Amino acid sequence: MVWDAWGIAAGHKPLSTQIRGLLTQVFGVSGEPVARRDEGDVPLRESALTPAQHEGLVAVVGADHLSTDHHDRLSHAGGKSTPDLLRRRAAGPQDAPDAIVFPADHEQVLALLAYCAEHTIAVVPFGGGTSVVGGVDPERGRFATVIAVDLRRLDTVSQLDPISGTATLGAGLTGPRAEQLLRAHGLSLGHFPQSFEFASIGGFAATRSSGQASAGYGRFDDMVQRLKIATPAGTLALGRAPASAAGPDLRELFVGSEGALGVITEVTVRVHPVPETTAYQAWSFPDFETGAAALRSVVQAGAAPTVLRLSDEAETGINLARSGDIGGNAVAGCLAITTFEGTAAHVAFRSAEAEAILAAAGGTALGETPAREWEHGRFGAPYLRDALLDVGVLCETLETATTWSNLAVLKAEVTEALADSLARQGTPPLVMCHISHTYPTGASLYFTVIAKQLDDPIAQWHTAKQAVGDAIVAAAGTITHHHAVGTDHRPWLPAEIGELGVRVLRAVKAELDPAGILNPGKLVP
Repeated sequence: MVWDAWGIAAGHKPLSTQIRGLLTQVFGVSGEPVARRDEGDVPLRESALTPAQHEGLVAVVGADHLSTDHHDRLSHAGGKSTPDLLRRRAAGPQDAPDAIVFPADHEQVLALLAYCAEHTIAVVPFGGGTSVVGGVDPERGRFATVIAVDLRRLDTVSQLDPISGTATLGAGLTGPRAEQLLRAHGLSLGHFPQSFEFASIGGFAATRSSGQASAGYGRFDDMVQRLKIATPAGTLALGRAPASAAGPDLRELFVGSEGALGVITEVTVRVHPVPETTAYQAWSFPDFETGAAALRSVVQAGAAPTVLRLSDEAETGINLARSGDIGGNAVAGCLAITTFEGTAAHVAFRSAEAEAILAAAGGTALGETPAREWEHGRFGAPYLRDALLDVGVLCETLETATTWSNLAVLKAEVTEALADSLARQGTPPLVMCHISHTYPTGASLYFTVIAKQLDDPIAQWHTAKQAVGDAIVAAAGTITHHHAVGTDHRPWLPAEIGELGVRVLRAVKAELDPAGILNPGKLVP
């Protein structure tokens, strides 16, 4: 990915004249993009890697697989949150790992961790680099030296069991490459988060990722069957059967552990045959409350589509504006998207049942075109975020989840916290929301907030994030549903798991990582 934005250069396109005009009208910005720097002009903090450390790391991975090159250090300087990118675009030296190492296999990762523990070098496990919560930022903590351990060479399918429906994948495989390798055997993982094009299998596991098809296939943690983890204390191989009563499930310590307890090197996942067919249907609902009740009805009836999501009025309107249908009548109220995958017979049965429930709950069928258009552009939103940053508009996302009975309260409290905090700073925002993932007992809410940037947009967003984090905790939501904890949500983790829960996490880390080298400043308070 490019060093100062999301994705690849070819994905970045200028805003249309129409959108720039709207931004000028609403936020008072000029709409003209600022010039972007060449990466060669970006100063980096001087590498603190000593000659002896260099020699020691080379002894593990080989000279060709250790880099202190400017490009490699800059491209591993953090994730892709708005604060990450604002920091990267700021003047002055950028913090970056002192070196990047590229191990070939589990044994090399294990040896690297042993060396770094002995020589007090902090280690940031690095997959696709798509974290939006500071999860791969090169936090040094008390360490003079920090390295990024890039897992891209762990990129094979080492075992395939079509009878059981499982595949063992290297942690460094990206989402597209994993799908490509599986589809050669007629199989699919079916995990498509917005970061899909760049994120890695290990990252999906380490952050407890949830894909856009979670209504049909579940979250990534639902798919995980076995894990192989390298820790400074040794290797853990977890998971023997589809289910077990052999004590607490230790896999749960590492699915969501964000590289703070160990480095996931191999993941065995549940896979399924490539769907025979896909059906698409979009719906409109008169308001968000009606739409949310309709989604609840279809999920609790066991008739959930593969993809099921609902945009509120603000997000629906903005999506219409982006498509050029400003003032059009294509969707009144709130837009919902459904897709159904499987055999032709299965799709026909499920879609008929779901459509009957959604129609009875107040939905109006819009046909397949809006759903197909959503699928076509579903990985493109971060590019729009970057284009907005370029013209002086702050754009960031956050997510949470709660029970169905508390959903309206949580949505209102989060919206109010964002609106009040940014308005008090003189930058009234536009706050949009959609239901992104559903469960029989509740759902997740995904918010996008847009406002005019202040002179210090990092501080501007920090103030808003503090307010909304407090609001989420007060309204009984989770501080994160699928973005993970990283550094950004760490202050609120004690409120979610309690002080005893924090002590449990610290005890586990002390046992597995007694030197504290793994991903300092992330997850564990």
